[in-house]
Amino acid sequence: MSARCVVVFATGIVMATGALVASAQHGQHGTPEGWKFSWPAGDPEKGREVFTKLECSKCHEVKGEAFATPTDRDRIGPELSSMAPLHESEYFAEAIINPSAVIEKGRGYAAPDGTSKMPSFNDSITVQDVVDLVAYLRSLTPPAQPARGADPGPGAGAQPGSGAAPDAEGHQH
Repeated sequence: MSARCVVVFATGIVMATGALVASAQHGQHGTPEGWKFSWPAGDPEKGREVFTKLECSKCHEVKGEAFATPTDRDRIGPELSSMAPLHESEYFAEAIINPSAVIEKGRGYAAPDGTSKMPSFNDSITVQDVVDLVAYLRSLTPPAQPARGADPGPGAGAQPGSGAAPDAEGHQH
């Protein structure tokens, strides 16, 4: 075996050994068992500003907020005030960053090609914007509904312009 072959062979062994050592060392620095991404808290007020800046209310109703109700049926997304207790922060983040990842079937949220109708805002928002927007969405609560069978108050159920409320049986006089 020539000296050149010995050098090439030895270099190959050293490189392979180095790769194995590096691989073993990297394995020691892998993802800790049980690790879960910790979503930052964010600022709901700043998130509301992001919601306004991105014009999210053109497609999403937020009951209890002073946004105009969306009217373009081809662009309507889910109502958001009742979503906070249904989803984790990471779910909202994914819906913002990757709207096509999860699309509810049969709700009209999918485009003809099967992707989400929700546009991508990834080129126009920062990570902090997403963190704050998620904080805003998580802070939403649906407006209180009157309890079933509760007295809705004077004038409730009156016909417009009649000036009279229905009696206990619901009859207009």
